[in-house]
Amino acid sequence: MNAKKLVTKIAVNLLAWIISIISLIPLLLIFLNSFKDSAHASDMNLKLPTLPLAWDNFANVISKGKLITSFFNSAIYSLGSVALCAILAAACAYVLSRNNTKLNKAIYMYIVLGIAMPINYVALLKIMSFFHLINSRPGIILLYTAVQLPFSVFLMHGFVAKIPVDLDEAATLDGCSPVQLFFSIVFPLLKPALATVIVLTFLNTWNEFVSPLYLLSNSDKWPMTLSVYNFFGMYQTNWNLICADILLTSFPVILVYLLGQKYIVSGMTSGAVKG
Repeated sequence: MNAKKLVTKIAVNLLAWIISIISLIPLLLIFLNSFKDSAHASDMNLKLPTLPLAWDNFANVISKGKLITSFFNSAIYSLGSVALCAILAAACAYVLSRNNTKLNKAIYMYIVLGIAMPINYVALLKIMSFFHLINSRPGIILLYTAVQLPFSVFLMHGFVAKIPVDLDEAATLDGCSPVQLFFSIVFPLLKPALATVIVLTFLNTWNEFVSPLYLLSNSDKWPMTLSVYNFFGMYQTNWNLICADILLTSFPVILVYLLGQKYIVSGMTSGAVKG
């Protein structure tokens, strides 16, 4: 490696480190201030909290911010949409990939267009009102599933295309029905892509804010994102409580991302390049 390439590599790595540190500053700020009292947290600086740590901030947030109720709501919405999205995306991708007709190609392109199309909330409200899905948990789950399906189908479609058709033919000769073929043979082979879909769908639905804001008027059905928004409105002067609230809300997302980041990379690189 010559001197020019070495200098370039060092400069690129240094730039990446600087960007990473800058990106982590807001998270570090929230983490530190969540352990301070109200007076010290109001300064919003990166000074270490004084001892003893204000652990009661988290207890106050959980009791005053209804975090337990909103946590279970977020869990229901996220896990429900993850289950539906994974099964429906895998089934749809399998059918469209194996039956490569002009009609199926058009259907696939129509579905994939949903990745770039914004949500029309006026039409959405009318449709969900017609089906009595506004202010209901099933309505939010179905909406989250519909929003995440286009990218999930796109990802699955490329992965299914890599599975040999010979497996389908062999399973059919052995007497497998189409349903048995899909769930017993094909579905287990989709684990890398399924893991990616599960992680991304969970992260996106857990962080969703606008849709429940429009569609959920009952605070008992609010997810954690709306609870943080409501909590900020009530305690906007108590930055220690707000930071503790944000930290508790973000913890599941950070945990799922750290556990599933390798599946995101492997699933997208192994399947999404072919379609």
